[in-house]
Amino acid sequence: MDFKRLFLNGIDFEEFLYQADEKSRKRIEEIYSSIHFSEEIAKRIDNINRKIRVLVFAESWCPDCIAAVPVLIKMAKRSGVIDYTILPKEGHEEILENYKYDGKVRIPTFIFLDENYRELGNYVEIPSKIKEIYEKGMQADYIVARRNYRNGLYSDVIAEEFLNIIEGR
Repeated sequence: MDFKRLFLNGIDFEEFLYQADEKSRKRIEEIYSSIHFSEEIAKRIDNINRKIRVLVFAESWCPDCIAAVPVLIKMAKRSGVIDYTILPKEGHEEILENYKYDGKVRIPTFIFLDENYRELGNYVEIPSKIKEIYEKGMQADYIVARRNYRNGLYSDVIAEEFLNIIEGR
């Protein structure tokens, strides 16, 4: 897969916001503004010592993208060594087939790459903590967790999963 070609064809966060409808843009900006990393997460972000590239497959109307994309953007701005590009789901379904969750292509899908565009790992749709609740069949707990996630209350959890990929954990 030519990750470098894909990386060069995406858009930045400002363009992502520009393309969003007013309601989605406002929600994305609210989530972004509400992100305040814990001291531990902030230190881990500050300690990233190599170039990281991230392919982000996302749509501005998607509630899960609204929750997760701002976390990566906040990490990128803090670190100075994380580059990203945002691509739409449409037209990239074939690539996303390799990153299905629960048998379906999902967004957001984040593909983490090293400086040479080699894959380090991926994050698909929701944090592992929510996937675990879902897999246990605890419907009420899953609904609450998903709602909290979509309201921006899982920023440190998302950042930790991103950092675990970056750090090779």
